[in-house]
Amino acid sequence: MESLRQSTIIIFWALIGVFIVVLGELFIPAFGNLFRGSELFLVPMAIFSLLGLALLILILKEKMTGKLKKFLMLTGASATGFFVFIFLHNFVYGAFIYFFGPDFWEKIGTGDEPFFFIMAIIVCPIGFLVGAIGSAVLLIKNRKKREGFLAK
Repeated sequence: MESLRQSTIIIFWALIGVFIVVLGELFIPAFGNLFRGSELFLVPMAIFSLLGLALLILILKEKMTGKLKKFLMLTGASATGFFVFIFLHNFVYGAFIYFFGPDFWEKIGTGDEPFFFIMAIIVCPIGFLVGAIGSAVLLIKNRKKREGFLAK
């Protein structure tokens, strides 16, 4: 049980690290330009989503309870959801063009599929940040409690 918990913590911190790399790719031009025009640009995002899925699986296997479980679930679900919602955005966009014609989105006045786009670009990152910050605070707080208990 302890090794499973340790795996969960390692996956969580790896997820934080990959999130920082993804942010670097998106918001630091010198870093992002190294990958632009290449499929390598997508690798950190795919790793991010796969780590989120791994975190969800480990949490369910471990049968955790309490606030930490909820924050870790939010973190993992948001990381996984990011990729899922991007895929669904592109799939729905393409499917509607295929079935209703190339000018479908302009006819309804949007120009693009908005729901899954907003979920991927706004909701998932906010959910990830809330879950990650909450999880980190609880993990650090629990670690300090254990260290203080062992020192006595």
